[in-house]
Amino acid sequence: MAILLDSDSRIVIQGMTGQVGRLMATRMIEAGTPLVGGVTPGKGGQSCLDLPVFESCREAVAATGANCAFNIVPAPFVLDSIMEALEAGVGVVTVYSDSVPLADAMAIAAAARAAGATVLGPNAAGCFSPGHANLSDFNDLYIRAGRIGLVTKSGAVTHEVAEFVQGVGLGISTAVALGGDRVTATGHGDILELFEADPGTDAVVLIGEVGGRSELIAAETIARMTKPVIAHVLGHSAPPGKAMGHAGALLGSAEESAPAKQAALADAGAHVAETFTAIPEVLVRALASRGKIASH
Repeated sequence: MAILLDSDSRIVIQGMTGQVGRLMATRMIEAGTPLVGGVTPGKGGQSCLDLPVFESCREAVAATGANCAFNIVPAPFVLDSIMEALEAGVGVVTVYSDSVPLADAMAIAAAARAAGATVLGPNAAGCFSPGHANLSDFNDLYIRAGRIGLVTKSGAVTHEVAEFVQGVGLGISTAVALGGDRVTATGHGDILELFEADPGTDAVVLIGEVGGRSELIAAETIARMTKPVIAHVLGHSAPPGKAMGHAGALLGSAEESAPAKQAALADAGAHVAETFTAIPEVLVRALASRGKIASH
């Protein structure tokens, strides 16, 4: 089992005919992910990489049964394209595009909540469920499927933690990179709730960073969970007022610091890894304390 993506997922790429869209489509096709077409206004009826291109998401959904979208359209058009996807009934969207205006990102978040959909981003690497589907820029060909969930903001960190998990003989149920902008449509807590309900996930690794309140809100979710959450927050040496890689990794109030967030997560019951490299050790110890042996 997995969250967000499974064997019934059917993916379209909004903006597939562009340079980056074609690159992502090629990667998905080579990996065997269930890509069923693309959407580019003005190019409906054409084909790209031997897949149909549709004028709108509504047409794509009607023709292919698409239920997931990878959005890689220019930033000024992201809001309209996401609204179109949600109105067509697409339930999971990765917004890969960056530089999306803040007001547009806020509107996307509100629309996703209203539609009951999961939108990752803007500026998100996306998500993948090994052996099922890949709605991201990750190369998951060498990621082992298993029973450990992973939620981060950063795509690069997701790859590193997946390697940690594999290094102790375990595998990934689903990995989710939320995006690093100031406003993202989905937070850590939203994903934790999905993992808690997933019978195919035994434990979750949560990676946070300085800035924003996503991890603090996630602590409220952790306090209600039955599954172990292994947590680490990046940015212990981050100076205030300076963005640390992501636009959203900007230390503002004291409670947005890495130590404060880790303390809140620990108080909620998370198994905190004091250093990034300690994550696999803490994961194994947390599973052992529950008598869990994760299959992979």
